[in-house]
Amino acid sequence: MDYIFQVNDKSDRKVHLSKERWMHITNRHTNMADKLEDIKKALIDPVLIVPHKYDNAMRNYYLFYKLKKDYLLVSVKYLNGGGFVATAFITKKIIRR
Repeated sequence: MDYIFQVNDKSDRKVHLSKERWMHITNRHTNMADKLEDIKKALIDPVLIVPHKYDNAMRNYYLFYKLKKDYLLVSVKYLNGGGFVATAFITKKIIRR
């Protein structure tokens, strides 16, 4: 599978973004096309990490945009010690369990 990028997240686990997932993100959320570096930043230095609401193998990483008072949410699914970006989008609120 082709990756757009791979980084070590805040907990030092390898996380990748595949071309397929990037297409999913940008097709569903057209405002995300210029947010690739922000997705990396959210994984490496998030303001908050919370468990996913429905899947214990997933975590939501948040990056805060001060000027707009929005968050970038990046959902990561972990399998076998590594993870992949499942989706990413801009939101006004933090989604908790």
